[in-house]
Amino acid sequence: MKDRAIALAALLQAVEQVQLMADQGQAQTEPLATCINSLFVFDADQTEHIYGNRHQLKAGLKRLSNQLQGESSRDNVITRIALNVLHLERQFNRNPQAMQAVHARLQEIKVQAESSGATHPDVLAALGALYADKISPLGPKIMVQGNPVYLAQAQVVAEVRAALLAAVRAAVLWRQLGGSYWDFFLSRGRLTEATRSLMGLV
Repeated sequence: MKDRAIALAALLQAVEQVQLMADQGQAQTEPLATCINSLFVFDADQTEHIYGNRHQLKAGLKRLSNQLQGESSRDNVITRIALNVLHLERQFNRNPQAMQAVHARLQEIKVQAESSGATHPDVLAALGALYADKISPLGPKIMVQGNPVYLAQAQVVAEVRAALLAAVRAAVLWRQLGGSYWDFFLSRGRLTEATRSLMGLV
């Protein structure tokens, strides 16, 4: 269950960065970089190594803990976007052609990221275009609401899409680890316990 908690924490960390960009025009540098870097990790011996280590998911683990605790600490906007991402991931997972195309393109962008840095504007623009071209058309568009001034800026839109791509990547990982919607109902207690255990180690 800890591995699933890591994947969900990564998903929520990416979604939280999406909302920060929509509201404030910029994300938190390190949490965003952790999410974006995960897109270029194709093999890892442990789940947390996809994100470097669990310390780099501190923001996501905190958000996951809050989301699991109840209405008073839950952010409904984050919940809505996260559930939409999980729905989009299912459509993506059912489309082998899209999965193959995304994987191939990520391998190309990885070269650019290794040269310029994962959060370089050109890298984020390339990732944003990949999301718009290959993933967004697969299901209902994920509606992100925020400050219209920022959401009218092409660079912010590209960064939001790049973060959504990282969120989908985390959702794919969660599903590969055996995650399902039942985690939020039948296994909620175990998931909460795993999250708190991970938080105690960061």
